[in-house]
Amino acid sequence: MQLSRDELKRAYQRMFTIRAFEERVEKEFAAGNIPGFAHVYLGQEASGVGICHDLTDEDLIGSTHRGHGHCIAKGCDVKGMMLEIMGKAGGLCGGKGGSMHIADLSKGMLGANAIVGGAPPIAVGAALTQKYKKTGRVSVAFSGDGASNQGTVFEAMNMAVVLKVPAIFAFENNGYGEHTAASYSVGGGSIADRARSFGMPAEVVDGVDFFAVHDAMGRALEHCRAGNGPYALEIRCYRFLGHFVGDPQAYRTADELKEARANDPLPLFRKKVTEAKLLEAAELDAIEKAILAEVEDAAQTAIAAPPPDLKSLEKDVYARY
Repeated sequence: MQLSRDELKRAYQRMFTIRAFEERVEKEFAAGNIPGFAHVYLGQEASGVGICHDLTDEDLIGSTHRGHGHCIAKGCDVKGMMLEIMGKAGGLCGGKGGSMHIADLSKGMLGANAIVGGAPPIAVGAALTQKYKKTGRVSVAFSGDGASNQGTVFEAMNMAVVLKVPAIFAFENNGYGEHTAASYSVGGGSIADRARSFGMPAEVVDGVDFFAVHDAMGRALEHCRAGNGPYALEIRCYRFLGHFVGDPQAYRTADELKEARANDPLPLFRKKVTEAKLLEAAELDAIEKAILAEVEDAAQTAIAAPPPDLKSLEKDVYARY
């Protein structure tokens, strides 16, 4: 599907925002400004943005422990995210969730999840709601290759098929579940084949190429919005860094790390759109400059912000409907 100039700009804006944001998170974590752990999305920008590009705020996504990129791809506020990650008042979850628990229901972001394979059961429940209410909306479950081995994920896929709900399973296969290679841990070698065995269509997608992901997601959306049940995408991509910021990555060879950096989705996007004369390099440079300023402002605001008031510990403990 041909995208307009504005859509192409938005896609690059979100991909570069993820890149700049995650590089800043890496820096602030090293400086001691981020508590707990941080799992960055560097190298996977085309996957999240390609999946979320045509989703509305009413379409829902469930994320993973590596969820910052999904938040940005879904349109979450960058400053609110940085405040949240640093555990500060004014964060998207009041500074009480942190990196692995960011949520913004106003954007259809059901939340990052520290539980491996935690999103699919939630996303299937959300998809059932969409079917019951006849909204025409979908629910997307982001998972990794490690999560593809979880029993909860198998149950979620089976339930999605049985109930014929508009759920899209987006498996981001970056080659490693924490520190274990997918080539060792994924029986049969194909996550897409596993999904097909439950009775849903599934594709293997080049996760380095935004356009390949976007096109595959278009087919998934058409299938689900037509009431045909769930769809699965195995998005093969590269993780630039380790499982968490500071991971020494002794389990990866120097050649593997070099290969990952060589498969960078941002230069590929720039090359495709400039060679096709869809956008000018100067336009993309201007986008980058504006985003770097936005991320700098978000970081400085978060560093200077106070922590949540102690009284807030007793608020938002339970959801009320």
